[in-house]
Amino acid sequence: DTVVRKDRRGELFYYMHQQTMARYNVERFSNGLPRVTALANLREPIPEAYHPKITRSSNNRSYPARGKNQYLTDLNRVEDQVIVTIVDMEMWTTRIFEAIDSGVARSTNGQQIQLDNKNGIDVLGNMVENSSLSPDVNYYGRLHNEGHNMLAYIHDPDNSFLEGFGVVGDNTTAMRDPVFYRWHQHVDDIFERHKRRFKPYTKAELAHPDVEIDEFAVQLNRAGTKNNILLTFWQRSQIDLGTGLDFGPEGNVFVTFTHIQHAPFSYRIKVKNEGSGVKRGTVRIFIGPKVDETGRTIAFRDQRRWMIELDKFSVNLNPGDNNIVRRSEQSSVTIPYERTFRNVLASSQPNNDQFRFCNCGWPAHMLIPKGTTQGTSYDMFVMISNFADDTVNQEFDENVNCNDAHSFCGLRDRLYPDARNMGFPFDRATASSVNSLKDFAKPYKNMATTSVEIRFTNTVISRV
Repeated sequence: DTVVRKDRRGELFYYMHQQTMARYNVERFSNGLPRVTALANLREPIPEAYHPKITRSSNNRSYPARGKNQYLTDLNRVEDQVIVTIVDMEMWTTRIFEAIDSGVARSTNGQQIQLDNKNGIDVLGNMVENSSLSPDVNYYGRLHNEGHNMLAYIHDPDNSFLEGFGVVGDNTTAMRDPVFYRWHQHVDDIFERHKRRFKPYTKAELAHPDVEIDEFAVQLNRAGTKNNILLTFWQRSQIDLGTGLDFGPEGNVFVTFTHIQHAPFSYRIKVKNEGSGVKRGTVRIFIGPKVDETGRTIAFRDQRRWMIELDKFSVNLNPGDNNIVRRSEQSSVTIPYERTFRNVLASSQPNNDQFRFCNCGWPAHMLIPKGTTQGTSYDMFVMISNFADDTVNQEFDENVNCNDAHSFCGLRDRLYPDARNMGFPFDRATASSVNSLKDFAKPYKNMATTSVEIRFTNTVISRV
Protein backbone atom coordinates (compact mmCIF):
# COMPACT_ATOMS: atom_id res chain seq x y z
CA ASP A 1 0.00 0.00 0.00
CA THR A 2 2.94 2.35 0.58
CA VAL A 3 3.90 1.87 -3.06
CA VAL A 4 0.34 2.54 -4.26
CA ARG A 5 -0.26 5.67 -2.19
CA LYS A 6 1.91 8.07 -4.13
CA ASP A 7 1.04 11.57 -5.22
CA ARG A 8 -1.21 11.60 -8.33
CA ARG A 9 -0.93 7.84 -8.70
CA GLY A 10 -4.08 7.54 -10.85
CA GLU A 11 -2.94 10.31 -13.19
CA LEU A 12 0.49 8.69 -13.49
CA PHE A 13 -1.21 5.47 -14.60
CA TYR A 14 -3.10 7.42 -17.27
CA TYR A 15 -0.13 9.44 -18.50
CA MET A 16 2.47 6.69 -18.63
CA HIS A 17 0.15 4.51 -20.69
CA GLN A 18 -1.01 7.43 -22.84
CA GLN A 19 2.61 8.19 -23.72
CA THR A 20 3.29 4.51 -24.38
CA MET A 21 0.38 4.44 -26.82
CA ALA A 22 1.57 7.65 -28.50
CA ARG A 23 5.04 6.19 -28.96
CA TYR A 24 3.69 2.87 -30.23
CA ASN A 25 1.45 4.53 -32.82
CA VAL A 26 4.28 6.76 -34.02
CA GLU A 27 6.55 3.71 -34.38
CA ARG A 28 3.82 1.94 -36.35
CA PHE A 29 3.78 4.84 -38.79
CA SER A 30 7.58 4.50 -39.16
CA ASN A 31 7.04 0.88 -40.18
CA GLY A 32 4.15 1.50 -42.59
CA LEU A 33 1.49 0.21 -40.19
CA PRO A 34 -1.87 1.89 -39.42
CA ARG A 35 -2.89 3.35 -36.07
CA VAL A 36 -4.03 0.95 -33.36
CA THR A 37 -7.69 -0.11 -33.34
CA ALA A 38 -9.13 -0.02 -29.83
CA LEU A 39 -10.44 -3.26 -28.33
CA ALA A 40 -13.71 -1.67 -27.24
CA ASN A 41 -16.13 -4.46 -28.19
CA LEU A 42 -15.40 -7.47 -26.01
CA ARG A 43 -17.77 -9.71 -28.01
CA GLU A 44 -15.97 -9.47 -31.34
CA PRO A 45 -13.28 -11.95 -32.46
CA ILE A 46 -9.68 -10.85 -32.00
CA PRO A 47 -8.03 -11.27 -35.42
CA GLU A 48 -4.47 -10.94 -34.10
CA ALA A 49 -2.91 -14.28 -33.20
CA TYR A 50 0.14 -14.34 -30.97
CA HIS A 51 2.62 -17.17 -30.45
CA PRO A 52 5.21 -15.92 -27.95
CA LYS A 53 7.71 -18.82 -28.11
CA ILE A 54 9.25 -17.81 -24.78
CA THR A 55 9.57 -19.80 -21.56
CA ARG A 56 8.97 -18.80 -17.95
CA SER A 57 12.09 -19.81 -16.06
CA SER A 58 10.12 -20.13 -12.79
CA ASN A 59 8.34 -23.29 -13.98
CA ASN A 60 10.11 -24.04 -17.27
CA ARG A 61 6.83 -23.85 -19.20
CA SER A 62 6.15 -21.86 -22.34
CA TYR A 63 3.69 -18.99 -22.31
CA PRO A 64 0.50 -20.20 -24.05
CA ALA A 65 -0.38 -18.89 -27.51
CA ARG A 66 -3.54 -17.18 -28.73
CA GLY A 67 -5.02 -18.36 -32.01
CA LYS A 68 -6.46 -16.19 -34.75
CA ASN A 69 -10.01 -14.85 -34.33
CA GLN A 70 -10.47 -16.10 -30.78
CA TYR A 71 -13.30 -14.73 -28.64
CA LEU A 72 -13.13 -13.50 -25.07
CA THR A 73 -15.31 -15.54 -22.71
CA ASP A 74 -16.24 -15.45 -19.04
CA LEU A 75 -13.39 -16.42 -16.71
CA ASN A 76 -14.00 -18.99 -14.01
CA ARG A 77 -10.59 -19.95 -12.71
CA VAL A 78 -11.37 -20.61 -9.06
CA GLU A 79 -7.88 -21.91 -8.27
CA ASP A 80 -6.34 -18.63 -9.48
CA GLN A 81 -9.07 -16.50 -7.88
CA VAL A 82 -9.86 -15.03 -11.29
CA ILE A 83 -13.63 -14.97 -11.77
CA VAL A 84 -15.11 -12.32 -14.06
CA THR A 85 -17.72 -12.17 -16.82
CA ILE A 86 -18.03 -10.09 -19.96
CA VAL A 87 -21.24 -8.67 -18.47
CA ASP A 88 -19.17 -7.49 -15.47
CA MET A 89 -16.72 -5.74 -17.80
CA GLU A 90 -19.50 -4.06 -19.77
CA MET A 91 -21.28 -2.97 -16.59
CA TRP A 92 -18.11 -1.45 -15.13
CA THR A 93 -17.45 0.37 -18.41
CA THR A 94 -20.99 1.78 -18.44
CA ARG A 95 -20.66 2.99 -14.85
CA ILE A 96 -17.32 4.64 -15.55
CA PHE A 97 -18.80 6.36 -18.62
CA GLU A 98 -21.74 7.56 -16.51
CA ALA A 99 -19.32 9.07 -14.00
CA ILE A 100 -17.34 10.78 -16.77
CA ASP A 101 -20.39 12.14 -18.56
CA SER A 102 -22.00 13.43 -15.37
CA GLY A 103 -18.74 14.75 -13.95
CA VAL A 104 -19.41 12.98 -10.66
CA ALA A 105 -18.21 9.67 -9.20
CA ARG A 106 -19.55 7.94 -6.12
CA SER A 107 -17.52 6.72 -3.15
CA THR A 108 -18.11 3.82 -0.77
CA ASN A 109 -19.53 6.15 1.89
CA GLY A 110 -22.09 7.58 -0.54
CA GLN A 111 -20.34 10.91 -1.04
CA GLN A 112 -20.02 12.43 -4.50
CA ILE A 113 -16.56 13.08 -5.94
CA GLN A 114 -16.30 15.81 -8.57
CA LEU A 115 -14.46 14.80 -11.73
CA ASP A 116 -14.78 18.05 -13.67
CA ASN A 117 -11.74 19.62 -12.08
CA LYS A 118 -7.97 19.39 -12.17
CA ASN A 119 -7.90 16.32 -9.92
CA GLY A 120 -10.61 14.41 -11.78
CA ILE A 121 -8.12 12.56 -13.99
CA ASP A 122 -6.39 11.23 -10.87
CA VAL A 123 -9.67 9.90 -9.46
CA LEU A 124 -10.55 8.37 -12.82
CA GLY A 125 -7.16 6.69 -13.06
CA ASN A 126 -7.76 5.05 -9.69
CA MET A 127 -11.18 3.87 -10.88
CA VAL A 128 -9.91 2.32 -14.12
CA GLU A 129 -6.79 0.75 -12.57
CA ASN A 130 -8.26 -0.21 -9.24
CA SER A 131 -6.32 -0.20 -5.99
CA SER A 132 -6.94 0.79 -2.39
CA LEU A 133 -7.36 4.33 -3.77
CA SER A 134 -10.39 3.43 -5.90
CA PRO A 135 -13.46 5.49 -4.88
CA ASP A 136 -15.71 2.40 -4.89
CA VAL A 137 -14.15 -0.77 -6.28
CA ASN A 138 -17.32 -2.80 -5.75
CA TYR A 139 -19.24 -0.41 -8.01
CA TYR A 140 -16.65 0.63 -10.62
CA GLY A 141 -14.89 -2.72 -10.61
CA ARG A 142 -11.49 -3.76 -11.87
CA LEU A 143 -11.75 -2.89 -15.56
CA HIS A 144 -8.10 -2.53 -16.53
CA ASN A 145 -6.75 -5.47 -14.54
CA GLU A 146 -9.54 -7.87 -15.48
CA GLY A 147 -9.12 -6.89 -19.13
CA HIS A 148 -5.55 -8.15 -18.87
CA ASN A 149 -6.79 -11.34 -17.19
CA MET A 150 -9.43 -12.02 -19.85
CA LEU A 151 -6.83 -11.69 -22.59
CA ALA A 152 -4.23 -13.66 -20.64
CA TYR A 153 -6.54 -16.65 -20.10
CA ILE A 154 -8.40 -16.55 -23.44
CA HIS A 155 -6.95 -19.99 -24.32
CA ASP A 156 -8.21 -21.67 -21.11
CA PRO A 157 -10.86 -19.53 -19.40
CA ASP A 158 -12.08 -22.21 -16.96
CA ASN A 159 -8.76 -23.98 -16.32
CA SER A 160 -9.95 -27.14 -18.06
CA PHE A 161 -6.49 -27.71 -19.50
CA LEU A 162 -4.51 -26.50 -16.48
CA GLU A 163 -2.77 -23.90 -18.65
CA GLY A 164 -1.18 -20.81 -17.15
CA PHE A 165 -1.66 -17.22 -18.26
CA GLY A 166 -0.43 -15.75 -21.52
CA VAL A 167 2.11 -12.95 -21.83
CA VAL A 168 -0.50 -10.22 -21.26
CA GLY A 169 -0.91 -11.51 -17.70
CA ASP A 170 2.72 -10.79 -16.81
CA ASN A 171 4.03 -7.22 -16.44
CA THR A 172 7.44 -8.25 -17.74
CA THR A 173 6.10 -9.64 -21.03
CA ALA A 174 2.72 -7.95 -21.67
CA MET A 175 4.03 -5.38 -24.16
CA ARG A 176 5.23 -8.12 -26.53
CA ASP A 177 1.66 -8.92 -27.55
CA PRO A 178 -0.09 -6.62 -30.08
CA VAL A 179 -3.37 -7.06 -28.20
CA PHE A 180 -1.83 -5.24 -25.23
CA TYR A 181 -1.88 -2.06 -27.31
CA ARG A 182 -5.42 -2.66 -28.55
CA TRP A 183 -6.63 -2.99 -24.95
CA HIS A 184 -4.71 0.08 -23.83
CA GLN A 185 -5.99 2.09 -26.77
CA HIS A 186 -9.46 1.40 -25.40
CA VAL A 187 -8.32 2.41 -21.90
CA ASP A 188 -6.78 5.61 -23.28
CA ASP A 189 -10.00 6.40 -25.15
CA ILE A 190 -11.82 6.24 -21.80
CA PHE A 191 -9.50 8.89 -20.40
CA GLU A 192 -9.84 10.97 -23.57
CA ARG A 193 -13.62 10.91 -23.11
CA HIS A 194 -13.02 12.62 -19.76
CA LYS A 195 -10.49 15.10 -21.18
CA ARG A 196 -12.90 16.18 -23.92
CA ARG A 197 -15.26 17.58 -21.27
CA PHE A 198 -12.80 20.37 -20.51
CA LYS A 199 -12.65 23.66 -22.35
CA PRO A 200 -9.43 24.46 -24.24
CA TYR A 201 -6.67 26.06 -22.22
CA THR A 202 -6.98 29.85 -22.05
CA LYS A 203 -4.41 32.36 -23.20
CA ALA A 204 -3.59 33.12 -19.56
CA GLU A 205 -2.86 29.44 -18.93
CA LEU A 206 -0.66 29.05 -22.01
CA ALA A 207 1.22 32.36 -22.17
CA HIS A 208 4.28 33.54 -20.25
CA PRO A 209 4.42 37.36 -20.30
CA ASP A 210 7.65 38.95 -21.56
CA VAL A 211 9.16 35.59 -22.59
CA GLU A 212 9.84 35.10 -26.30
CA ILE A 213 11.51 32.13 -28.01
CA ASP A 214 13.56 33.49 -30.91
CA GLU A 215 15.17 30.27 -32.15
CA PHE A 216 14.71 26.55 -31.55
CA ALA A 217 16.75 23.72 -33.06
CA VAL A 218 18.31 20.36 -32.30
CA GLN A 219 21.82 19.31 -33.27
CA LEU A 220 23.89 16.16 -32.96
CA ASN A 221 26.71 16.38 -30.44
CA ARG A 222 29.35 16.34 -33.16
CA ALA A 223 31.13 19.27 -34.71
CA GLY A 224 29.92 20.40 -38.11
CA THR A 225 26.56 18.61 -38.08
CA LYS A 226 23.45 20.20 -39.55
CA ASN A 227 20.58 21.38 -37.41
CA ASN A 228 17.41 19.32 -37.07
CA ILE A 229 18.74 16.01 -38.41
CA LEU A 230 18.73 13.13 -35.92
CA LEU A 231 20.13 9.65 -36.48
CA THR A 232 18.98 6.25 -35.24
CA PHE A 233 20.59 2.83 -35.70
CA TRP A 234 20.84 -0.65 -34.20
CA GLN A 235 23.15 -1.20 -31.25
CA ARG A 236 24.48 -4.54 -30.00
CA SER A 237 24.83 -4.76 -26.22
CA GLN A 238 25.55 -7.32 -23.53
CA ILE A 239 23.71 -7.83 -20.26
CA ASP A 240 24.11 -10.27 -17.39
CA LEU A 241 20.92 -12.29 -16.91
CA GLY A 242 22.37 -14.57 -14.26
CA THR A 243 20.61 -12.94 -11.32
CA GLY A 244 17.25 -13.06 -13.10
CA LEU A 245 17.19 -16.83 -13.58
CA ASP A 246 15.23 -18.89 -11.06
CA PHE A 247 16.96 -22.11 -12.08
CA GLY A 248 20.31 -22.43 -13.74
CA PRO A 249 24.05 -22.40 -13.16
CA GLU A 250 25.46 -20.01 -10.62
CA GLY A 251 27.54 -17.15 -11.88
CA ASN A 252 27.24 -14.79 -14.81
CA VAL A 253 25.04 -15.48 -17.83
CA PHE A 254 25.88 -12.89 -20.46
CA VAL A 255 23.46 -12.37 -23.33
CA THR A 256 24.05 -10.32 -26.47
CA PHE A 257 21.04 -8.54 -27.94
CA THR A 258 20.29 -5.83 -30.49
CA HIS A 259 18.18 -2.75 -29.77
CA ILE A 260 17.41 0.66 -31.24
CA GLN A 261 19.70 3.57 -30.36
CA HIS A 262 20.14 7.20 -31.39
CA ALA A 263 23.11 9.49 -31.76
CA PRO A 264 23.29 11.91 -28.79
CA PHE A 265 21.98 15.38 -29.52
CA SER A 266 21.21 18.68 -27.84
CA TYR A 267 18.31 21.12 -27.85
CA ARG A 268 19.35 24.72 -28.53
CA ILE A 269 16.89 27.42 -27.55
CA LYS A 270 17.39 31.18 -27.80
CA VAL A 271 15.02 33.01 -25.47
CA LYS A 272 14.47 36.70 -24.82
CA ASN A 273 13.27 37.96 -21.46
CA GLU A 274 11.72 41.34 -22.22
CA GLY A 275 11.07 42.08 -18.55
CA SER A 276 13.29 43.98 -16.13
CA GLY A 277 13.92 41.11 -13.71
CA VAL A 278 14.79 37.42 -13.70
CA LYS A 279 11.90 35.20 -14.78
CA ARG A 280 11.56 31.51 -14.09
CA GLY A 281 9.94 29.10 -16.50
CA THR A 282 9.45 25.43 -17.29
CA VAL A 283 10.77 24.24 -20.64
CA ARG A 284 8.52 21.56 -22.17
CA ILE A 285 9.71 19.71 -25.28
CA PHE A 286 7.59 17.34 -27.39
CA ILE A 287 7.86 15.57 -30.73
CA GLY A 288 4.97 14.35 -32.87
CA PRO A 289 4.26 12.75 -36.25
CA LYS A 290 3.45 14.89 -39.28
CA VAL A 291 2.03 12.15 -41.48
CA ASP A 292 0.47 8.72 -41.00
CA GLU A 293 1.49 5.43 -42.61
CA THR A 294 -0.04 6.49 -45.95
CA GLY A 295 1.82 9.80 -46.04
CA ARG A 296 -1.30 11.87 -45.35
CA THR A 297 -0.99 14.88 -43.06
CA ILE A 298 -2.32 14.12 -39.59
CA ALA A 299 -5.06 16.42 -38.31
CA PHE A 300 -4.11 18.26 -35.13
CA ARG A 301 -6.99 16.67 -33.21
CA ASP A 302 -5.17 13.34 -33.70
CA GLN A 303 -1.61 14.65 -33.59
CA ARG A 304 -2.30 16.18 -30.17
CA ARG A 305 -2.79 12.68 -28.73
CA TRP A 306 0.46 11.46 -30.31
CA MET A 307 2.72 14.23 -29.04
CA ILE A 308 5.59 12.53 -27.20
CA GLU A 309 7.14 14.27 -24.20
CA LEU A 310 10.92 14.36 -24.58
CA ASP A 311 11.97 16.60 -21.72
CA LYS A 312 10.83 19.03 -19.04
CA PHE A 313 13.05 21.23 -16.89
CA SER A 314 13.04 24.61 -15.17
CA VAL A 315 15.17 27.60 -16.19
CA ASN A 316 15.97 31.05 -14.87
CA LEU A 317 15.81 33.70 -17.61
CA ASN A 318 17.87 36.83 -17.15
CA PRO A 319 16.70 40.10 -18.71
CA GLY A 320 17.67 40.17 -22.37
CA ASP A 321 18.94 37.25 -24.45
CA ASN A 322 19.38 33.75 -23.01
CA ASN A 323 20.89 30.67 -24.65
CA ILE A 324 19.65 27.31 -23.38
CA VAL A 325 21.48 24.10 -24.28
CA ARG A 326 20.08 20.81 -22.99
CA ARG A 327 21.54 17.38 -23.79
CA SER A 328 19.25 14.51 -24.83
CA GLU A 329 20.58 12.26 -22.06
CA GLN A 330 19.25 14.72 -19.47
CA SER A 331 15.65 13.86 -20.42
CA SER A 332 13.04 13.95 -17.66
CA VAL A 333 11.31 10.81 -18.97
CA THR A 334 14.24 8.40 -19.40
CA ILE A 335 16.63 6.36 -17.31
CA PRO A 336 20.10 5.40 -18.56
CA TYR A 337 21.03 2.01 -19.98
CA GLU A 338 22.68 0.98 -16.71
CA ARG A 339 19.37 1.30 -14.84
CA THR A 340 17.21 -0.16 -17.60
CA PHE A 341 19.13 -3.46 -17.40
CA ARG A 342 20.16 -3.98 -13.81
CA ASN A 343 20.30 -6.52 -11.00
CA VAL A 344 16.85 -8.14 -10.88
CA LEU A 345 17.67 -10.06 -7.71
CA ALA A 346 18.50 -6.89 -5.79
CA SER A 347 15.30 -5.16 -6.89
CA SER A 348 13.18 -7.99 -5.47
CA GLN A 349 14.69 -7.85 -2.00
CA PRO A 350 12.50 -6.57 0.87
CA ASN A 351 13.08 -3.05 2.14
CA ASN A 352 14.59 -2.03 -1.17
CA ASP A 353 11.96 0.46 -2.30
CA GLN A 354 14.53 3.03 -3.42
CA PHE A 355 16.24 0.50 -5.68
CA ARG A 356 12.90 -0.49 -7.24
CA PHE A 357 11.93 3.15 -7.76
CA CYS A 358 15.20 3.69 -9.63
CA ASN A 359 14.01 1.12 -12.20
CA CYS A 360 11.16 3.44 -13.19
CA GLY A 361 11.51 5.40 -16.42
CA TRP A 362 11.49 5.10 -20.20
CA PRO A 363 14.67 3.51 -21.63
CA ALA A 364 17.04 6.23 -22.81
CA HIS A 365 17.89 4.34 -26.01
CA MET A 366 14.19 4.60 -27.02
CA LEU A 367 13.87 8.36 -26.48
CA ILE A 368 13.03 9.30 -30.08
CA PRO A 369 11.11 7.48 -32.84
CA LYS A 370 13.07 5.21 -35.17
CA GLY A 371 12.27 7.16 -38.31
CA THR A 372 12.97 5.61 -41.71
CA THR A 373 15.97 4.96 -43.95
CA GLN A 374 14.88 7.69 -46.34
CA GLY A 375 14.31 10.09 -43.43
CA THR A 376 10.98 11.00 -41.82
CA SER A 377 9.98 14.53 -40.87
CA TYR A 378 8.49 15.16 -37.41
CA ASP A 379 7.14 18.23 -35.66
CA MET A 380 9.11 19.29 -32.60
CA PHE A 381 7.56 21.71 -30.13
CA VAL A 382 8.91 23.73 -27.23
CA MET A 383 7.18 26.03 -24.79
CA ILE A 384 8.36 27.86 -21.70
CA SER A 385 5.44 27.96 -19.30
CA ASN A 386 5.07 30.32 -16.36
CA PHE A 387 6.76 28.73 -13.36
CA ALA A 388 4.37 30.53 -11.03
CA ASP A 389 1.62 28.28 -12.45
CA ASP A 390 3.86 25.18 -12.52
CA THR A 391 5.34 25.12 -9.04
CA VAL A 392 4.22 22.88 -6.19
CA ASN A 393 6.49 24.86 -3.82
CA GLN A 394 8.96 22.02 -3.61
CA GLU A 395 12.52 22.21 -4.90
CA PHE A 396 14.30 19.09 -6.10
CA ASP A 397 17.53 18.10 -7.82
CA GLU A 398 16.88 16.03 -10.93
CA ASN A 399 20.42 14.62 -10.75
CA VAL A 400 20.10 12.78 -7.42
CA ASN A 401 17.99 10.00 -5.87
CA CYS A 402 16.80 8.72 -9.25
CA ASN A 403 14.78 11.90 -9.82
CA ASP A 404 15.79 12.02 -13.50
CA ALA A 405 12.62 10.35 -14.86
CA HIS A 406 10.25 12.54 -12.84
CA SER A 407 7.88 13.20 -15.77
CA PHE A 408 7.02 9.48 -15.94
CA CYS A 409 7.52 8.42 -12.34
CA GLY A 410 7.15 11.43 -10.08
CA LEU A 411 9.40 11.71 -7.02
CA ARG A 412 9.60 9.07 -4.33
CA ASP A 413 7.62 10.07 -1.21
CA ARG A 414 7.21 13.63 -2.52
CA LEU A 415 4.77 15.66 -4.60
CA TYR A 416 4.78 15.27 -8.36
CA PRO A 417 7.02 18.20 -9.38
CA ASP A 418 4.60 19.96 -11.74
CA ALA A 419 1.27 21.53 -10.81
CA ARG A 420 -0.03 21.29 -14.39
CA ASN A 421 -1.94 18.28 -15.61
CA MET A 422 0.35 15.64 -17.07
CA GLY A 423 0.71 16.06 -20.82
CA PHE A 424 0.13 19.82 -20.66
CA PRO A 425 -0.47 21.59 -23.02
CA PHE A 426 -1.66 18.70 -25.25
CA ASP A 427 -3.91 16.87 -22.81
CA ARG A 428 -6.97 18.95 -23.77
CA ALA A 429 -8.75 19.49 -27.06
CA THR A 430 -8.32 22.84 -28.79
CA ALA A 431 -10.65 25.21 -30.61
CA SER A 432 -11.90 23.98 -34.00
CA SER A 433 -9.93 26.79 -35.66
CA VAL A 434 -6.64 25.10 -34.65
CA ASN A 435 -5.80 22.81 -37.56
CA SER A 436 -2.08 22.30 -37.03
CA LEU A 437 0.67 22.51 -34.44
CA LYS A 438 1.76 25.81 -35.98
CA ASP A 439 -1.76 27.16 -35.53
CA PHE A 440 -1.61 26.13 -31.88
CA ALA A 441 1.76 27.80 -31.21
CA LYS A 442 1.44 30.90 -33.40
CA PRO A 443 -0.42 33.18 -30.92
CA TYR A 444 2.18 32.62 -28.19
CA LYS A 445 5.67 34.09 -28.08
CA ASN A 446 6.71 31.52 -25.46
CA MET A 447 6.14 28.65 -27.92
CA ALA A 448 8.04 27.54 -31.01
CA THR A 449 7.98 24.67 -33.48
CA THR A 450 10.53 23.24 -35.86
CA SER A 451 10.68 20.41 -38.35
CA VAL A 452 13.09 17.59 -37.47
CA GLU A 453 14.17 14.75 -39.75
CA ILE A 454 14.99 11.36 -38.23
CA ARG A 455 17.11 9.09 -40.41
CA PHE A 456 17.43 5.41 -39.58
CA THR A 457 20.55 3.50 -40.61
CA ASN A 458 20.03 -0.26 -40.79
CA THR A 459 23.48 -0.94 -39.36
CA VAL A 460 24.47 -2.68 -36.13
CA ILE A 461 27.07 -0.92 -33.97
CA SER A 462 28.50 -2.60 -30.87
CA ARG A 463 28.12 -0.77 -27.59
CA VAL A 464 31.45 0.32 -26.18
